[in-house]
Amino acid sequence: MGLGVEAAFGDSVITTKLDKAVNWARSYSLWPMAFGTACCGIEFMSVAASKHDISRFGAEVVRFSPRQADLMIVAGTISYKQAPILKKIYDQMCEPKWVISMGACACSGGFYDNYTTVQGIDEIIPVDEYVSGCPPRPEAVLDAIIKIQEKAQGDSIVVDRITDFKGFLDV
Repeated sequence: MGLGVEAAFGDSVITTKLDKAVNWARSYSLWPMAFGTACCGIEFMSVAASKHDISRFGAEVVRFSPRQADLMIVAGTISYKQAPILKKIYDQMCEPKWVISMGACACSGGFYDNYTTVQGIDEIIPVDEYVSGCPPRPEAVLDAIIKIQEKAQGDSIVVDRITDFKGFLDV
């Protein structure tokens, strides 16, 4: 009288955890925003072009608004004058968000060791993946995107950072 779920529906039902389903969708639908300021910004164009084709990795919808992006690719030299702008743009991105530091200048200031150049964007915003090179090869950027996808699959949709809501807890 009582049929099991498998007997009633066969192979047409898939069961999984909500975290796994959401993270699968997030990892294969990244919406990058390129913050290109120098030569690496130009090099990012070859990553998005047909030969290397960033769209194969689910990141083809390049955004120009931080409110629509979840992956920021900082490509190029960042001066201290640009630092507040970079921080503001990062803060405007919705959670979850990831950052790739692309090229020697974004990672460590490059050969600009002077008073005007930020010696790595990790002084301003958190960085998830570093891509070295001057400029880096497109394959290295694609490798960083794959690593971001792996991180996205390990995330949880449950808010587990109480510090994010610290202001709400203070009564």
